[in-house]
Amino acid sequence: MKQYFSQINNIEYNPNAMPGELSYRHYDANKVVLGKTMAEHLRLAVCYWHNFCWEGNDAFGGTTRITPWKCNDPMQMAYNKADAIFEFVTKLGIPYFTFHDIDVAPEGQTLKESISNFHKIVDYFELKMQKTDVELLWGTANLFSHKRYQAGAGTNNDPEVFAYATAQVKHALEATHRLNGSNYVLWGGREGYDTLLNTSLKREKDNYAKFLSLVVEHKNKIGFSGQLLIEPKPCEPTKHQYDHDTETVYGFLCKYGLEKEFKVNIEANHATLAGHSFEHEIETACVLDCMGSIDANRGDPQNGWDTDQFPNSVEELSLVMYRLLKAGGFSTGGFNFDAKVRRQSIDPIDMFYGHIGGIDVLAKALLNAEKMIDNDILEIEVNHRYQNWDTKLGKDIQDGSLTLDDLAQHAENQPEPKTISGRQEKLEGIVNAFIYN
Repeated sequence: MKQYFSQINNIEYNPNAMPGELSYRHYDANKVVLGKTMAEHLRLAVCYWHNFCWEGNDAFGGTTRITPWKCNDPMQMAYNKADAIFEFVTKLGIPYFTFHDIDVAPEGQTLKESISNFHKIVDYFELKMQKTDVELLWGTANLFSHKRYQAGAGTNNDPEVFAYATAQVKHALEATHRLNGSNYVLWGGREGYDTLLNTSLKREKDNYAKFLSLVVEHKNKIGFSGQLLIEPKPCEPTKHQYDHDTETVYGFLCKYGLEKEFKVNIEANHATLAGHSFEHEIETACVLDCMGSIDANRGDPQNGWDTDQFPNSVEELSLVMYRLLKAGGFSTGGFNFDAKVRRQSIDPIDMFYGHIGGIDVLAKALLNAEKMIDNDILEIEVNHRYQNWDTKLGKDIQDGSLTLDDLAQHAENQPEPKTISGRQEKLEGIVNAFIYN
């Protein structure tokens, strides 16, 4: 087995490390925070696709990155990539990885050949996982890259494409089950439309619900105990995707009676593309009891697309972590780095810099969230703002004791309600005090 990062030592926690060193300054895997270790809270994962498949190409230019696992034999390169990711994850000292089926092995001339290639590498994964103790956070099938999926997978206008997609999901789900994956993700990359002129909206939504129902049925058939996840995204590559944001996904699931079967895998960059903050999407998922897992990354406000950059805002992530921990934290989910180095960051060592930086930002955010929860001024302030809902009137409204007529009569006999300050500036100052002091 060839090593691809032999010049890199295992990454250790060193709070005195100089900035830019290959060390964690905040992430201490065994440090206990609010009753759990940092490792247990964060459940960190490395993704296959951005690190070991993407070579730096974009819409305007070809490959740039140095990828020593690349070779001319597609299957040999698949084994090389497997060696590389397990070496990488082990040296980072984190517990998980994630993959799409076509990240893992090359597509063949036929579906049967593709499936055979995939399962050969899954066999290899099983051996690597036993030797390294690296685990699978989630698996998924790529139902968006190949031209057969130009009009979607579960929403395609052709049932033959629908059937092909179910075959991919069947094998990816079974592989995830075999590898003891904690979750299985469905991202509807092309489950949407570019124009209604050639789209039957109702048919496509009904068909996608059928697609998801078949996945649930097969999950139960094979005994997969992990969580099924849907990843929201508003657009790109389609103009309008059916999984626009968390609220949209939850409404869709409720309409088709699937809300107890799926939770969401929220990506930071997708949240901002939908016009929301990352914090908003996390809190929405927690309130709707559909919080599953997180793809940790960020976009760039000067770019209008999904740039998948490594997270670097302690302020943003401290609030995300606060919301997440207040709701109980992860059960099966974790923070998967769905992030890639920049096109000019061409050396393999740059992947270490990106992940170390992102992990330390999450660790620092976790420590900030601990302080915010231990001295939960924010909750006190919010409870104070809503305190009148604990009066008799508030309780009578909530339990349904009062009719519209009753409330109208009550209002007519009361003076003008008093308004109170929302204290936004005070609360922003409180958050900054926790983060920067």
